[in-house]
Amino acid sequence: MSFFHPAFVLMKKFAVILSGCGVYDGAEIQEAVLTLLAINKAGASYHCFAPDMLQFHVINHVSGKELPEKRNVLVESARIARGKIEPLSHFKAADFDGMIFPGGFGAAKNLCTWAISGNQCKVNPDVEAAVKSMFVEGKPIGAMCIAPVILAALFKGTVLTTGHDPASQSFIENMGNVYTIAGHGEVVIDKTRNLFTTPCYMLDASISQIALGTENIIRAMLKSMNSTG
Repeated sequence: MSFFHPAFVLMKKFAVILSGCGVYDGAEIQEAVLTLLAINKAGASYHCFAPDMLQFHVINHVSGKELPEKRNVLVESARIARGKIEPLSHFKAADFDGMIFPGGFGAAKNLCTWAISGNQCKVNPDVEAAVKSMFVEGKPIGAMCIAPVILAALFKGTVLTTGHDPASQSFIENMGNVYTIAGHGEVVIDKTRNLFTTPCYMLDASISQIALGTENIIRAMLKSMNSTG
């Protein structure tokens, strides 16, 4: 007798890549949690990863001032993942059907250096390896808020959005990509490269609009997964 129900066999699995805990120096918490919720509500599963590294700096989220302390990206990300998280260096593309990056400035400070070095942006080696391993297998990669700058730094000729933000638009275009203006809940899809982006808090947004964006990008990525088996 088989104990495997078809629903479990077909369940798609997302790798969620976090960049710390807090919008100004890590992952945007509402985007991250709503992404996990959207994945769960869609009948898929997820596992969280983050680089095991010191974050660029630590920001007091009340005053906005930098604090004289150091924190680890993986340890801070574990707050969001309730401890169920692995170093990104452990990631294996074969284990997942899709990958998604919530936003927050950690994506632009810890996962890459766009917020610090602009057009000389460098991507964290573990991030680059994980993204490219998914890309080689043709699996969908999603990025929300400011996280699309990571994809812009790694690829050329892609179609991406951060909503309507001149600074990131300039970078995306300078890297040889195509920028698309998008509104709340809209998902820009690069069908050729299987990349999915949505603005979230790059626009002035309510939490319900963020929920719409996360649900729509997860739904679009699942549609791509199901169309390719």
